[in-house]
Amino acid sequence: MKVEFSAFPKAFSGNVAVFVAAERQLLATAKTLDQQAGGALGRAIAASRFTGAKGQSLTVLGQEKTGRLLLLGVGKARELDVRAAESLGGQVVADANAAGQKAVTVVVDPVKGTRLPPAEIAAHIALGARLRGYRFDRYKTKEKPEQKPTLEEVTVVVSTLADARRAYARLEPTVDAVFFTRDLVSEPANVLYPAEFARRARGDLTKLGVKIEILGEAEMKKLGMGALLGVGQGSERDSQLLVMRWLNGPKSQAPVALIGKGVCFDTGGISIKPAGGMEDMKWDMGGAGAVTGAMMLLAGRKARANVVGICALVENMPDGKAQRPGDVVKTMSGQTVEVINTDAEGRLILCDAMWYAQDKFKPQAMVELSTLTGAIIVSLGHERAGLFSNNTALSNKLRAAGSEVGEKLWRMPLGPKYDKLIDSDIADMKNVSGGRDGGSITAAQFLQRFVQEGVAWAHLDIAGMAWSTKGNDTTPKGATAYGVRLLDRWVADNYER
Repeated sequence: MKVEFSAFPKAFSGNVAVFVAAERQLLATAKTLDQQAGGALGRAIAASRFTGAKGQSLTVLGQEKTGRLLLLGVGKARELDVRAAESLGGQVVADANAAGQKAVTVVVDPVKGTRLPPAEIAAHIALGARLRGYRFDRYKTKEKPEQKPTLEEVTVVVSTLADARRAYARLEPTVDAVFFTRDLVSEPANVLYPAEFARRARGDLTKLGVKIEILGEAEMKKLGMGALLGVGQGSERDSQLLVMRWLNGPKSQAPVALIGKGVCFDTGGISIKPAGGMEDMKWDMGGAGAVTGAMMLLAGRKARANVVGICALVENMPDGKAQRPGDVVKTMSGQTVEVINTDAEGRLILCDAMWYAQDKFKPQAMVELSTLTGAIIVSLGHERAGLFSNNTALSNKLRAAGSEVGEKLWRMPLGPKYDKLIDSDIADMKNVSGGRDGGSITAAQFLQRFVQEGVAWAHLDIAGMAWSTKGNDTTPKGATAYGVRLLDRWVADNYER
């Protein structure tokens, strides 16, 4: 789907989307079209429940040259922020595909009372349209025409044309990064396994200037990564550690580290999962996907910052060599772990990846993303990811960044009494507490034991956010790429100079 920008034409033709403010107030273009249609828009609004509230829409048949007219509610002027503009773009795409349209024009009239200039509104409408237009269909060979999306072109009309194009050019790398992550997370596990994940990252990110290093099992064994290697020992596919470096900030600036869980398929190992829904475990690498996408976005927009991304890539399979419940593994940190449940594997690969990041790069802050626990979904549903942190300032900055891009976080507790639950009788710790209570918290406590002194750390449990069964205005059903924009915004707000 192509997005273009255009100046106001002398007359509109084809399918047009226009805005209506709160309390049924037609904006400039809508007023003009209403006059041309002999008041048809006003009558249609009066005969409906459409008030112009945020999120509302109403379709009206056009007159003569105009086709369908889509009225979009923008609510009160102060509510029209970048997130609302992106949602409007997504609404337009969803509506056009549902109606079988090939092209649609979106008209951006100035909205009095908003802090956003028309160019920024137009750019974010275009971004929302592109994000909503994503589709993972590479394995479909038979599909009825009515099942396929029809929209080919979105034209955004705005008075400040050059400004809108410049604003969108700054946003366009977001599309590539989000789509890259959605592709990774959507791929079936027979196609995307650890080595293939690393190969794709090398191929796409190297072109942008990201330095890539891939550690194999022999190299990780030398480093003492017994926890990570223990998870992958039951798979025919070799485990990998993907190391990505984007060092474009001051040489004196310590980097920030992004860590991603990359379990390319999770059967649960010997502690095997129930068959129902196990196919979803292809996206248990959503954290690694988000970290890789964030690195792509930072490089794509030439971020003036020093950032390192590290992804632990494994498969958790139950063959004769697989790790058993009761095994004890030694981590890179030297600490030992009694493996009570082989389905609590994410924390085992992450603890070695985190230690490696701290030992090698000495980061000033470390943020880790993982589809770690089902317990976080019980706590927060699919509205927010869980945030655990040893640093309130870091926590607040991540929450602020998430709010800016619509990827919300909710801070969860940590504490000594939770930490005591993972003490082991025969090792330094066990990988689960043994009970169901506070499962997402005890998982975070496990990870915190591998945070070195003085390092600001945050763990984002994105199990409820990496995949959507319904979709939303800017995200179709499926992989969401949650975390890509959040991490990019956090870096932009706090570490770029």
